[in-house]
Amino acid sequence: MSEKKSSLLRFRLKRVLDTLASKEGRHTELISLYIPPGRQISDVMNNLRSEYSTASNIKSKTTRKNVLDAIERVMQRLRLFKETPPNGLAIFCGAIPQNGAGSEKIETYVVEPPEPTPIYYYRCDQRFHLEPLMEMLKEKSTYGILVIDGNEATIATLRGRTLDIVKEVTSGIPGKHRAGGQSARRFERLREAEVNEYYKRVGNHVNEAFLQIPDLKGIIVGGPGPTKYDFVEGDYLHYTLKDRVLSTVDTAYTGEGGLDEVVDKSPDILREVRYVEEKKLLQSFLYELGHDTGLVTYGEREVRDALYKGVVRTLLISEEFERGRVTAKCSNCGYVEQATIKGKTFEDVEAEYSGRVCPKCSTPNLKANEIRDVIDEMAEIAEQTGAEVEVISAQTEEGVELRESFGGIAAILRYKQP
Repeated sequence: MSEKKSSLLRFRLKRVLDTLASKEGRHTELISLYIPPGRQISDVMNNLRSEYSTASNIKSKTTRKNVLDAIERVMQRLRLFKETPPNGLAIFCGAIPQNGAGSEKIETYVVEPPEPTPIYYYRCDQRFHLEPLMEMLKEKSTYGILVIDGNEATIATLRGRTLDIVKEVTSGIPGKHRAGGQSARRFERLREAEVNEYYKRVGNHVNEAFLQIPDLKGIIVGGPGPTKYDFVEGDYLHYTLKDRVLSTVDTAYTGEGGLDEVVDKSPDILREVRYVEEKKLLQSFLYELGHDTGLVTYGEREVRDALYKGVVRTLLISEEFERGRVTAKCSNCGYVEQATIKGKTFEDVEAEYSGRVCPKCSTPNLKANEIRDVIDEMAEIAEQTGAEVEVISAQTEEGVELRESFGGIAAILRYKQP
């Protein structure tokens, strides 16, 4: 998956999968077809003809008709391909009820996966089988993070965009001043034993949390003092985890603040992790904005204008930016207008435009032609002008700020606008 397009491709795939997951047939009438790269289209067509022949024997007249229609639609789509795309192909087709029994409509979805499809798979069921594509959405790299000092330890995992605290441990170790009546040596021995016991407890929790992660890329240990070094150098981690300690990082804090410091101070190690990429992108935007360099803009109208001018270097758009772009055209004079809407179906917009007077020729012939998702529309403009597109989650503090404070859309510019 291209690094520059990965967030956009992942967003588009997730959106399609969410749509497909919501579909359900009345009977086993929904076809899921996965074709791996290199598989001959002619071979797949032969298999589908065989399935068509088998489906002709289905007893239920309605189910038989729906399955046969779906197979025909799949074959029609396949005829558009001379060869299987580099990552293979997934086609989903079936009779989807629109408004109760008898309202079924054949719907077809064609997906070119972002990674090679590993299998050939055909299934006719009451639902679409999405598992192979869902697997591609999973973040593959996981890092373990431990922040520790003499008072507490916090264990967390960083996977893609998500930083999860697994366990928080307190030491219960007294201060370095001995209690009355104890000799200094005895007090020190007791304290060392308690420190050792604390390290063992932390080590057990780390082992329990990280050993079960099959794709663990490494562990980063942080903290505000020498405790982190004593822990790493001691015999507290399982030997396989000890070999995976990538770095020790000085932090001012423990707890959640310490975890954020570790992430911020480890960009080279964590460069593959989407969480870090998103924080870096948004921090770059906020830096330019705070220093009033003129190299950023935000808001749909302002960003759209900058895109059309070709001055956008990186488009930042929240995955929760749920807007549609309506295009309406007058059938009398050809006048075209566009508007951005939220939370309306095409049927709603079509009804709103019904009978609307064209502002150019004053006839009631202005009709809504289509609605496009604004993310797709702006991404297309960005790609035409060579701008990078980054779809930002709302799972980081910066992602929430993009959504709440900047309308969910912003841009880093190549140069100041005139």
